[in-house]
Amino acid sequence: MRRGQGLALLLFGWLGLAGGARADSCSATLSDISFTSVSPVPGSDYFANGSGVVTCTWSLLSPTPPFLLLFPNVVVCVNAGLGANSTGSNPRALGNGALRLNYNLYRDNSYAAASIWGSPALAGTPTPITVTGSAPLLTGGTIMRNFTVYGKIAAAALTGVATVSDSNTVYSSSFTGAASISYAFYNLVQPACTTGSSATYTFQLQATVVNNCLISTGNLAFGNRSLLSSAIRTTASLSVQCTNNNAYRIALNGGTVSGNVAARRMRKTATGETIAYEISAVLDGAIWGDGLSGTSMVSGTGTGSAQPITVYGRVPAQTTPSPGDYSDTVTATIVF
Repeated sequence: MRRGQGLALLLFGWLGLAGGARADSCSATLSDISFTSVSPVPGSDYFANGSGVVTCTWSLLSPTPPFLLLFPNVVVCVNAGLGANSTGSNPRALGNGALRLNYNLYRDNSYAAASIWGSPALAGTPTPITVTGSAPLLTGGTIMRNFTVYGKIAAAALTGVATVSDSNTVYSSSFTGAASISYAFYNLVQPACTTGSSATYTFQLQATVVNNCLISTGNLAFGNRSLLSSAIRTTASLSVQCTNNNAYRIALNGGTVSGNVAARRMRKTATGETIAYEISAVLDGAIWGDGLSGTSMVSGTGTGSAQPITVYGRVPAQTTPSPGDYSDTVTATIVF
């Protein structure tokens, strides 16, 4: 049950009136939160959770000034700042050197702005999670309550996020000194949790950003021709989208007719006749293949955005076979 902006653990019991040393205290732990295999391409939301525990302990003879703790209740606020690598305002950021990846933490899986997990010191950001519980009567004791923190990397935050040295790259943030609880024990009237005591806890976040590429291409269409007495040229557009800073190479195979990258051919299915043709990355340039038989590949470095590449097709002058439709299928493979 959510109540206000704090984590409230309501502990009901009866304590004797004899004095004694204070032993009431609370602590918290939270598991590390890890986003795995985060691909900036094509860009989708990524989610990860952290599991936390609040533990409060009190003594039967523990007085809570200015009077004894007759009805032992406690209000706890579990707080978190921005963490390391953030710039001082939401959203939070994970880092790798000078590189940054924005994310945020939430109290529930609505991932709404009103649910961002924060602290009273973090302007405009609510304080988190509220739970309730009861303690045994007539004794001191310990109560433990679980809570969950929800992490999200929005697709929009992945635009342009880079890897380093063509390898999977870990972005991280430490919440050492940036996470705390504040708590107050009380009898009947709940005080603000900030009026009591405090304690710190630590946890880590990380996201592993991976290299990824998407490739798509259109068809090379040479159109209708009567004679092949002179060269025929055409173009198509190929599109590559790779993780920023990710080097890639694009290979074209020899097609289904000849299978030879240096001597591609189109076939008329009805007669088996063929026509020679060439593919290059520049007009009348070197044959674009797989790097074998004197052919070359196209290489580049990803930017995170789609990069257009022009494909040049050429049918050289040759003996004209019988009329009909001639075709071949070439597979483009991107290596990254």
